[in-house]
Amino acid sequence: MGTGSTGSTGSTGSAGIRQAGQSDRAALVRLLEQAFDDDPVSCWVFPDAAHRHKVHGLFLGVFADIALAHGRVDIMEDGTAMALWLHVPAGVPEGEDDTPALMRETADPDNERAELVGRLTGVIHPHDRAHEYLMMIAVSPEHQGRGLGRSLIAPVLERCDRDGVAAYLEASSERSRKLYERLGFAFMGTTVDLPGGPRMWPMWREPQGG
Repeated sequence: MGTGSTGSTGSTGSAGIRQAGQSDRAALVRLLEQAFDDDPVSCWVFPDAAHRHKVHGLFLGVFADIALAHGRVDIMEDGTAMALWLHVPAGVPEGEDDTPALMRETADPDNERAELVGRLTGVIHPHDRAHEYLMMIAVSPEHQGRGLGRSLIAPVLERCDRDGVAAYLEASSERSRKLYERLGFAFMGTTVDLPGGPRMWPMWREPQGG
């Protein structure tokens, strides 16, 4: 999966950032639903709006659960924005990743696109070096364009730079791709082309400074 609405790089609000826990799950899923409702990839997976509104939270909840259990979730204290991160070690994972199948089974068993998007992004995901993976970032629609996305991402990227760790994501729109380029990410050269749908841009960021 990719990233949703990130906001601009303009001025930010005064809310701080905290790490979310399991008790925040319902709020996280609601925010993901709001931010990804008109996302190109989500609209491809669930083209019927009424159906999307019924199952979208189940689908996005899989990502929230993975981040809560195995990664980290940074959230603005006022609940306006959040980012799901996962540390990916070097080396090809043992066995087949069952996350795409879980996405489909949990949300929409008769919809092959709910699994295919995970399969296609999984194939292109780099595994030769350890990195921080920005699974998803979401900003509530009424707070987009205020730089909240940048505020959430910047502290993690600063830690990556200090520790010499790379970062990776898939941008799901031209708008988000441009934001990530300003943050030091570079398009890896091959898009994920969803059949009959939008494309996604795998992006890699080398640690900076030194």
